Amino acid sequence: MRTELSTRLGIEHALFGFTPFPAVAAALCRAGGFGVLGAVRYRDAGELARDLDWLDRNTGGAPYGLDVVMPARRAPGTEGLGEGDVEAMIPASHRQYVDEILAAHDVPALPDGQRAGWRVTGWLEDVARAQLDVAFDHPVALLANALGPPPADVVTRAHAHGALVAALAGSARHARRHAEAGVDIVVAQGYEAGGHTGEIATMVLTPEIVRAVDPLPVLAAGGIGSGEQIAAGLALGAQGVWLGSLWLTTEEAALSSPALTAKLLAAGSGDTVRSRALTGKPARQLRTAWTDAWDDPAGPGPLPMPLQGLLVAEALTRIQHHEVLPLLGTPVGQIVGRMDAVRPVRAVVDELTRDFERAVARLGRIAGGTT
Repeated sequence: MRTELSTRLGIEHALFGFTPFPAVAAALCRAGGFGVLGAVRYRDAGELARDLDWLDRNTGGAPYGLDVVMPARRAPGTEGLGEGDVEAMIPASHRQYVDEILAAHDVPALPDGQRAGWRVTGWLEDVARAQLDVAFDHPVALLANALGPPPADVVTRAHAHGALVAALAGSARHARRHAEAGVDIVVAQGYEAGGHTGEIATMVLTPEIVRAVDPLPVLAAGGIGSGEQIAAGLALGAQGVWLGSLWLTTEEAALSSPALTAKLLAAGSGDTVRSRALTGKPARQLRTAWTDAWDDPAGPGPLPMPLQGLLVAEALTRIQHHEVLPLLGTPVGQIVGRMDAVRPVRAVVDELTRDFERAVARLGRIAGGTT
């Protein structure tokens, strides 16, 4: 599964795996793919430095990447503010609504001394920049930004470090803007994807972006979880695929609760919803009583990023800690319907490459007029 881009990066398979878990990223690297560690969950630069040190020792010498979140647009009046100042802008009515949701489902408080583990500080630019200070002390080969191109000085700094820069796009218009900003790789993330997505499906979006940014390499993303789908993405002009949700039920993933893993394994492709309930921007996730509450027209509605994430951080930690099933969820794409067993990353990669080869061979027989 080699392309011009995978050859440039020195990897065996054009499989790019986004994950918040270092063990998943390392396992994917060892299996011949390219692991990309998500930085948004890290509370401080020291924690990130520790895990990047671990990655340096456990990828088998293979390259890896880092994904940060530096939103191109934030709620008016929050630009340049720190976490405390932004939190002070959250209306009391929204805090009360959170309390009402938790009370309706009898969610206990956190144990004494435990702080919220689900935070969005990484979506504040000053925190993301501190993460980059740490990242560029490591052999990071790719810097990705989930919400548009990074600022111009960050692109310049990444290139000086020898790293390629990738940015996710949900439309050809966004992709062209990324190319003009100096991005090296555009990730065409379709509507089916987990996390922040646009409204265009992967099958339509990928060739549109390939044409829009040619000759820049494009990665297809969104709803991809089989070798046949990878073959389709490459047939549409992509030079690889960007997979995220598929790794959530691997053995190496460190999900916060067995109950959440069980919900993912039991979910079908129709059990997700795009909602602003987590971050303030549309993000695909498991549909739960939590998403229903925030999408209810009778409620106050989600706040814009980053206010919503700061508002709900402690509540989500309480829900996860106590495994309150009606409210328990996570960002995940429509491919969740294929995620029906816990397997090692290596087994997932082996199946993807095996089925890719089978799909390409079948297409070859069709093109050759044989069956």
